[in-house]
Amino acid sequence: MPFVVGVDSSTSACKVQVHDLETGQVLATGRSPHPTTQPPRSEQHPSDWERAFNRACAEAGVGAPYEPVAMSIAGQQHGMVVLGEDGEVLRPAKLWNDTESASDSDALLDALEGGKAGWADAIGSVPVASFTVTKLHWLARCEPDVLARTRSVLLPHDWLNFTLTGQMTTDRGDASGTGYWSPREARYRFDLLGLVDHSLDWSSMVPRVLSPTEAAGVWRGHDAIVGPGTGDNMAVSLGLGLHPGDLGLSFGTSATAFTVSNVPSNDSTGAVAGFADATGRYLPLVCTLNATKVFASLADIVGATQVEFGELALEAEPGASGLVLVPHFDGERTPNRPAATGTLRGLRNDVTRAHIARAAMEGVVCNLLAGTDALQSPGTDRRVFLVGGAARGRALPQIVADLIESPVHVVTEEAVATGAAIQAAATYLGCDFDSLAASWRVAPESVIEPAAGVDAKEIRERYAEAVSADST
Repeated sequence: MPFVVGVDSSTSACKVQVHDLETGQVLATGRSPHPTTQPPRSEQHPSDWERAFNRACAEAGVGAPYEPVAMSIAGQQHGMVVLGEDGEVLRPAKLWNDTESASDSDALLDALEGGKAGWADAIGSVPVASFTVTKLHWLARCEPDVLARTRSVLLPHDWLNFTLTGQMTTDRGDASGTGYWSPREARYRFDLLGLVDHSLDWSSMVPRVLSPTEAAGVWRGHDAIVGPGTGDNMAVSLGLGLHPGDLGLSFGTSATAFTVSNVPSNDSTGAVAGFADATGRYLPLVCTLNATKVFASLADIVGATQVEFGELALEAEPGASGLVLVPHFDGERTPNRPAATGTLRGLRNDVTRAHIARAAMEGVVCNLLAGTDALQSPGTDRRVFLVGGAARGRALPQIVADLIESPVHVVTEEAVATGAAIQAAATYLGCDFDSLAASWRVAPESVIEPAAGVDAKEIRERYAEAVSADST
């Protein structure tokens, strides 16, 4: 039987799935960690991604016994990989959650006529420290000698595709997160890269943008085509089979909320990024930097495992007796507060470990939902999906359902790798995504209903007040 492989090269690890091409069934999996990072300087060397990819493939039996006919890679968005004349990596890659370019995003906003509105009109998004264009501006400011030697600029999944095929390509989804590709116009905006350095021939330095099912090339050493790949959130929307109006919520290293749209978005406030998706549509998205790392940090402080931390949160009543955590531990992207730190408000002598756990989870959820309101995906037929590592516990799905006041479809499988496998299959078969069997979609494990008696409005208002006070 033919096999396809889906890869999720995330911030924390590389995950690989082998699927039966005919049924979509997962036959084998593999996983290998990436080096941990810590903002404000969050960097990984691309060679670590390649080593993790090879280890995860070996664990999943890719090559033997599973020789795939196609593979597609989904990766962490925004990161900056700069290559020299011979394709060598010139420096460690700056990741999406590196915030050293915060001042550079301000400089770029000032450099374009119209500021935020001008950028939103140009690329559908307002660049913040996460975007590749701000990292290139940082490179020009802080390491001009490296920029002078740079001949190619790739994103993480672009670089992995390059190592597999020798071709420098990208997809419209990842391109839309660079800050210099317009989803509405479907083209690079070299004038925006000129704000970084007007003397460079940027048109020779960016990868070719592939169509959703166009092959990036052939995997060297294997008789397998490599699909265009995409960003991790675009792959999740594909793996879940999101329809316009549905809402996806993902809680991993970062937290994201996104919906699928048939028209490009344009939010001059910067809360919603107007990305493209992996199918030819669009993916309005809200991203916050702080999610499961907040839980891990506070679990260590209170002396609990992460599983125990979730159970502690369920022991406390909703609202955590007035305790509120603003979880901007590593700075924050939405709202744009790159230099912020976390705060805990409402401490009293009767505070317990359970209150701290509950406040942490409510704070992370409220932080994402504050931006999610701007996505405007109303309607009684809207489905809400929850994915990511934190979805595997009992606490977060219940707290999300309570605070969003809607049933939540919980997905515990690796939706990113599944989405990449769907793209690999579509590329190999030459079909559109909707033509694939329904069994390819990741099925929810459960549906969590909001608990009775939870005052979501009060909890979210108290959180908003804490953020406002923390910002003054």
